Formats: sequence, structure tokens, C-alpha cells
Amino acid sequence: MPDLLSGLLVTIQATGIGYALALTLGLVIAMVRRVPLFGSVVHFLMEFIRTTPLVIQLVFVFALAPANVSAFTIGVVVLGIHYAAYTAEVYRSGIEGVAKGQWEAARALSLPGTRTWGAIVLPQAIRKVIPALGNYLIAMFKDTPLLFAIGVVELLAVAQQVGSRDFRYVETFTIVGLLFLVVSVPSAILIRRLEKRYVAV
Repeated sequence: MPDLLSGLLVTIQATGIGYALALTLGLVIAMVRRVPLFGSVVHFLMEFIRTTPLVIQLVFVFALAPANVSAFTIGVVVLGIHYAAYTAEVYRSGIEGVAKGQWEAARALSLPGTRTWGAIVLPQAIRKVIPALGNYLIAMFKDTPLLFAIGVVELLAVAQQVGSRDFRYVETFTIVGLLFLVVSVPSAILIRRLEKRYVAV
């Protein structure tokens, strides 16, 4: 169990850092998408990322990355970029859901763009999409075992090591499944509560 808990810690760290990157980069992408020409190029790149398997992206980037860059860093960055392609669409739907009257009122008041986005558009848009963003947090947590493909010693990799050492694969992977449930189920319950709170408003 101590070995598995150390692997779970690495999994949680990768998820947390990757998710923070996905949230930040996704928001930037959603805003850039509104720029006519540049937005089309970004849209094409995001579609490419969404339609290719995450494990292929991990292995490809790992093979091209400099030798002094750790597998953990590569895994976190690839996870973040991959899920940024999804969170960007979530943000975009939230931004487009802001009433046109809000934009018109901002223009009528001659508010600068930063003020319009920061005080009017984004607070309303993000509030609406919090549940959807939360769902991607759980999805990313369940995808972190793919980091095993590039040598990151996360929960699945530790389970493989323990199972091969003790020849007790069934018990080891059963515990791994339970650990994922222990983290995922409370997160899902929290997201449902957020959905009821914010979507119902």
C-alpha cells in the first residue's frame, strides 16, 4: 500500500498541474478563436489534437523532446495541451452564451476590451461552464495511467512493479481500481453539486 500511495501522489500531481495548464491555455485559445484568420489556424490545430490519441501524442513528444527533460514534465505538458483543446470549446460555448446585450452595453459605455472581458464576459461565461470543466478534471485523472507509456512512475506503473515483484496482480490492480474510485467518486459528487448550484441559476 505505501508504494501504491506514492504512485497515487504522482498521479494526483500530474493531474493537478496538467489541469491548471489546460484551464489556462484553454481560455487563451477560446479568446484567440474569436480572431478571424488566426482563430481558424488555431481551430485546425485543436481539431488535430482532439482527433489523435493521447498516448500517441505522449510517445511522439517524448521521442522528440531533449534528453534533459523529464518524462513527468513531458507528460504533464502533453496532458495539459491535449485537454486544453477540450476546455477551449467549453469556454467558447460559455462566451457565446453571454447575451449580446452585455457586449452592446459594454460598447455603449466605451469600456476597454480588458475591462469588458475581465468584468463582464468571463465572469458570466466561466460560471456557466464550471460543471463541464469539472468533468474534464475527472477525465484527465483517469487518463494519467497513459503516462506509463513514457516511463512516468505513476499509480499504474507502481502497480505493475508491485505485481511483478510479489506475483499478486489481482490484489494489486483491485486496490488500484479502488484508489481511483476513492478520488473520482467524491469529485463527481462535488461536480454534480456545482452543476445544481450554477446551472440552475
